Amino acid sequence: MTDTDSSTTATHTGAPGSPTALPPTLRPRTASAPRERLPAREVPDPVMDCAVYVQGKRLDVAPPDALQVARDQGGFVWLGLYEPSEDELNAIGAAYGLHPLAVEDAVYAHQRPKLDRYDDDMFMVFKTARYAEHEQLTATSEVVITGEIMVFVGANHVITVRHGSHGELKELRTQLEQQPELLCHGPAAVLYAIADHVVDEFVEVAEAVEDDVEELEASVFSPSRADDTPRIYQLKRELMQLRRAVVPLELPLSTLVDRPNELVPDGMRSYFRDVQDHALRTRDQVSGLDELLSNILQASLARTSVAQNEDMRKISAWAGIIATPTLIAGIYGMNFEHMPELSWRFGYPLCLLVMFGICFGLHRGFKRSGWI
Repeated sequence: MTDTDSSTTATHTGAPGSPTALPPTLRPRTASAPRERLPAREVPDPVMDCAVYVQGKRLDVAPPDALQVARDQGGFVWLGLYEPSEDELNAIGAAYGLHPLAVEDAVYAHQRPKLDRYDDDMFMVFKTARYAEHEQLTATSEVVITGEIMVFVGANHVITVRHGSHGELKELRTQLEQQPELLCHGPAAVLYAIADHVVDEFVEVAEAVEDDVEELEASVFSPSRADDTPRIYQLKRELMQLRRAVVPLELPLSTLVDRPNELVPDGMRSYFRDVQDHALRTRDQVSGLDELLSNILQASLARTSVAQNEDMRKISAWAGIIATPTLIAGIYGMNFEHMPELSWRFGYPLCLLVMFGICFGLHRGFKRSGWI
């Protein structure tokens, strides 16, 4: 049995009596690393919206009757859920025949983008991303906020499970209902719309992060001296979250485009290919931003090192200038009886003049060489 936590496409057989089928209570799990439960949602009902779509037209049906109506009329039901509990999703999974492994992944979330195949159903995970607005980038600024959308796709149903404070699909559903010719392609049309929506958000976030990168780049090479290393490192960490959402999505989209699938009509493959193209361009943009940030970080460190060297040269130059009168004063301060010019009237002025002359010469030499 293929591990469902991988980002690759896997096929799981769950027919009764199959040696690879495991009941949910027997799923192997490492005892030392239990899966963390998500906090309870704020809304009481996990069902955000439920409708049956027949020939691209919406029919408002109560959730308990939706699946039967969809089967009777040859349509499909789109059930939208928001952070359902384990018991709630298990009940829905039993009614729709969802695989228990996919149900468990949808409850606990924290999955990488992936596409799994379970008998006659598909289970796809999307990482969503949103740009966190901020007046100024600091060492603790939150730049990228992520969430998750899980999609169960069957012949007569699409079930979306959303986790996180963003990624709402209400507006997307409204827009899709205005395109009945697209909805006529069945559940695959909803999967395409969600994938396109998620990738479009990636594009927006990447463009916003690019502005932050340009701001950092200008700051690093500005005449003013500031330590931008903490801000650069923080932005790299935030950008890593976006990479974890974008990069693993490449394989699931390739699978939907290249591999035959009865749940994805041939007419829908060109739609997924368009989403794949946008995802690949965003992946390249994010990779480029990460590489640029690394170069900016190296430039910042190099500039700091150069500034420190300049400071050391200035300190060394002034130390050399001060050492000359210190040396002369130290010699004549030893107070030996037989020392030259001790009794000469002009000895003291001459000594001061020699000190000043040597210091002036050293200062001029250091000035010409750029040390001061």
